[in-house]
Amino acid sequence: MTAKILRGRTLSFLRWPETIDDHSAWRYEEDGALLIDDGRIVAAGAYADVSKKAGAGVETIDHRPHLILPGFLDAHVHVPQMQIIASYGAELLDWLNKYTFPEESKFENAQHGRRIARLFLDEMLRHGTTTVAAYCSVHKSSAEAFFAESHERNMLNIAGKVMMDRNAPDGVLDTPQTGYDDSKALIAEWHGKGRQLYAITPRFAITSTPEQMEMAGALCREHPDLHMQTHLSENHAEIAFTQELYPWSHDYTDVYEHYGLLGKKSLFGHCIHLSEREADALSHSGSVAVFCPTSNLFLGSGLFDYQRYRRREKSVRIAAATDVGGGTNYSMLRTMDEGYKVIALNGEKLNPFQSFWQLTRGNAEALSVADKVGTLEEGTDADIVVLDAHATPGMRLRMETVETLAEELFLLQTLGDDRVVREVYLAGRPAKSAIVPG
Repeated sequence: MTAKILRGRTLSFLRWPETIDDHSAWRYEEDGALLIDDGRIVAAGAYADVSKKAGAGVETIDHRPHLILPGFLDAHVHVPQMQIIASYGAELLDWLNKYTFPEESKFENAQHGRRIARLFLDEMLRHGTTTVAAYCSVHKSSAEAFFAESHERNMLNIAGKVMMDRNAPDGVLDTPQTGYDDSKALIAEWHGKGRQLYAITPRFAITSTPEQMEMAGALCREHPDLHMQTHLSENHAEIAFTQELYPWSHDYTDVYEHYGLLGKKSLFGHCIHLSEREADALSHSGSVAVFCPTSNLFLGSGLFDYQRYRRREKSVRIAAATDVGGGTNYSMLRTMDEGYKVIALNGEKLNPFQSFWQLTRGNAEALSVADKVGTLEEGTDADIVVLDAHATPGMRLRMETVETLAEELFLLQTLGDDRVVREVYLAGRPAKSAIVPG
């Protein structure tokens, strides 16, 4: 790839912004630029400085007056659930049985899996998301299709085949042994191939027998560099059922602790109803609680206490995610808009710099990939999103009265969707404009 310069208003984060005036937490250039070569950012800063480093003859792509940020990351998505998004009227366990499991049974057909993987990644890029932590179906072929599609696009994605061997229809069940064997084969084939990363993926304690949980723990011990993803404390009925299935456990989190599934690369979806002991366990192990606000609201599951988890003496690492299809859209902007409301209902506020930190560096740190993506730092992969705060008539009208960067970010978060995403770059290559319609 030949070198190129992206010019525009650049924004990236150095750390969590404590307040809306915590300017040392981010780096903003009104006339900024990124010099990209061989898929990486080799220089970042003011355009005048970067253009001098680039020298003569380097192509400049001028995105002014738009904002250039790191691509968004989504820490919890269900690829097979695209065709059940916006399904009416059920809480978690009923929703799984009525909609999710029948839909995921279709992925026994490898061609269906390939089609959905392609369309799913199209939607992610359309909405400015460049990295996801994805659940595929129980079928090995669904993970193969996802990784193949991701690899072809040169995306950095984390994904795994779901392991589940009970409390679901036969068409979406494996066994402890086949779940282990299929996962091992996928790890050997895909983990570290290009930019692909594997996540050991027991769906949750309800759909895995103790024997399968042992197998998931064995995989984590055998591959300590891998991610592990599952669900935790989303719904009161789920919690009660888990305690029935594991009567020896102190609480829901104790089940995962017992099988060795907590750790710095362990991602626990939802985590709404954690006791203090459970939050301490996540904190002590460095595990990540994944905030899925649109899903939590849509399924009536509850309000994730974001600020309490952050501020408690033993703080909990947090990521944010769309969930799909329990969630209601593919956009991380829409996700943080709903997240703002959830946090407000808990009597707190999340300022727009904190929201955009979460979408970028915050999620990258939670996913343990901040050395590669989530920032605009030199040496990192050039996964980038370009945002236009004038994208719709209503936004253009509102922008007439916007006076600060904070106000612009909050407008993007509150009214933004795929229409504000002007371009996406994957390792320096245009990706959104390359999507073939249909």
